[in-house]
Amino acid sequence: MNTTVSIPFLFKDVGSNTILQDIARARENIQKSLAGSISAAADQGEIICRIKSLELENHSLRKVVDDLRAALSKLDCRVSLLEKSPAAVAAAPAAAHTNGTAVQQKTSVPVKDEEEDSDIDLFGSDDDEEAAQLKEKRLKEYAEKKAKKPGIIAKSSILLDVKPWDDETDMVKLEECVRSVVADGLLWGTSKLVPVGYGIKKLQIACVVEDDKVGTDLLEEEITKFEDYIQSVDVAAFNKI
Repeated sequence: MNTTVSIPFLFKDVGSNTILQDIARARENIQKSLAGSISAAADQGEIICRIKSLELENHSLRKVVDDLRAALSKLDCRVSLLEKSPAAVAAAPAAAHTNGTAVQQKTSVPVKDEEEDSDIDLFGSDDDEEAAQLKEKRLKEYAEKKAKKPGIIAKSSILLDVKPWDDETDMVKLEECVRSVVADGLLWGTSKLVPVGYGIKKLQIACVVEDDKVGTDLLEEEITKFEDYIQSVDVAAFNKI
């Protein structure tokens, strides 16, 4: 009797457990579906916002395209008008001349210059003659003033080597002969005796000359005239002052 009674109770417990499990599964499925619906709604709202922003951008782009089309159509109309009526372009300067007073004022200036140029006497007049005389007078005064002003005199410093015939030559007399050479623009300077060899000495004498008046050829020619004392004359140094 005990065994026959406990079996139905066992089946009853097993059945209740399965029902509870089914209910738990159903609850879990309901929660998952609810969560999925919430996330789907959020995604759908974001998509709707994006669509609206794209529609706004598309609308603005269409407006820009429409404005560009209108501008291009206006340009096409103007170009076609210019190509069909070239006479209107030629008539435009005339209209500007009649309508704008500033244009008349600007164009009147060169006309005035032309009138002033036409008043100039190209063949000369009394004023031109007076100006020419005054210019000639000033040039003459400038030339006279420049002639009176002393110019720069070019000078040179020359060092001469004067050689005697032998060691018995009187060197004092030789120097006197050299210094006796006088010329305009010649100034003798210091001198000294320089040994040459074998007891012979040469006279080394300096002088300053004006280049336009005295040259080395003249000095050599005048000094070598004293044949009794002087054998030769050489230029040892030549410097411009």
